Amino acid sequence: MEKNQLKLKVAIIGAGINGLYLAWKLSERGHKVTVFEKKDKIGKEACSGLFSERILDFILQSQILVQNRIESTLIHFPKKTIRVKFSKHFLVMSHAALDKLVAGLAQKAGAEIRLSQSLAINDFTNFDRVVGCDGANSATRKSLGLKDPDLRLGIQGFVAHPDTSNQVETWAVKNGFIWRIPRGEETEYGIMSDLKDARPLFDEFLTKNNILIAKTASALIPQGLIIPQNNSITLCGDAAGLTKPWSGGGVIWGLIAADLLLNSFPDFSKYRRELERYFSFKIVILKASTKIIYFLGFKLYWLLPNNVKIESDAIFSGLIRHTKRNR
Repeated sequence: MEKNQLKLKVAIIGAGINGLYLAWKLSERGHKVTVFEKKDKIGKEACSGLFSERILDFILQSQILVQNRIESTLIHFPKKTIRVKFSKHFLVMSHAALDKLVAGLAQKAGAEIRLSQSLAINDFTNFDRVVGCDGANSATRKSLGLKDPDLRLGIQGFVAHPDTSNQVETWAVKNGFIWRIPRGEETEYGIMSDLKDARPLFDEFLTKNNILIAKTASALIPQGLIIPQNNSITLCGDAAGLTKPWSGGGVIWGLIAADLLLNSFPDFSKYRRELERYFSFKIVILKASTKIIYFLGFKLYWLLPNNVKIESDAIFSGLIRHTKRNR
């Protein structure tokens, strides 16, 4: 507990990775934290579980969960394939296992986690601060009268085909992509696209390639930064619409936002300013960049290079260093 800092009662709505991470860190500071989860168990099932190595900057303990390491990806357009090599690897791990790991860390630090809890925002009046980490369909966000972010649909399934290769494959589709991820003991296929297009595009791809998936899971993927102007209630992660425009991934960005919240806590107005400062312009630029790359890939494919080398999350490396330094 920091010297002279008030010990506050904090309610976190949602036991996903962002809510659990905040519960862990706030409890370590001595705050009394209670996490409320509407489901009867912890662990997000519908997620590709492909994270940049920067996940270890936030949760070093997650290194025990690594199933595979990815060094590159193939991006297939109709008439062009680009090989993207990462200077920093991506790590394959179970998102559900990651959630459970952080839940244990939060509980060890003193946080209370209550499952099967469906409460209204008015039920949290006895808490000093409330953080909505309750996903793309955030009830916290809706209760504050805020607009919903744009939504896409993610679908994933697995085949019992062991694959320890270090390369992901993706196929560009309308407003999204299909992916293939080697997970060691099995292989994952999935898609992110518009709500009405994702399922038929995925089914068509599986049929065309003679891929049989017995069971699939799906989840909404939000996009658009939405933060309330409220001194006692705020949002973090998917509830705030915070996902990467090009991939739909939200774990690293959500954890960056969580660190910004921790640095600002308990001043939610400062958190809002910091979040907008670091993400608003980047989201606009990355949305535009994604549209340009897709336009080139489908219309002017000969202008794209055959090979590219990038650092995963490179644009945010300075931000991550900043938030970790000031935690």
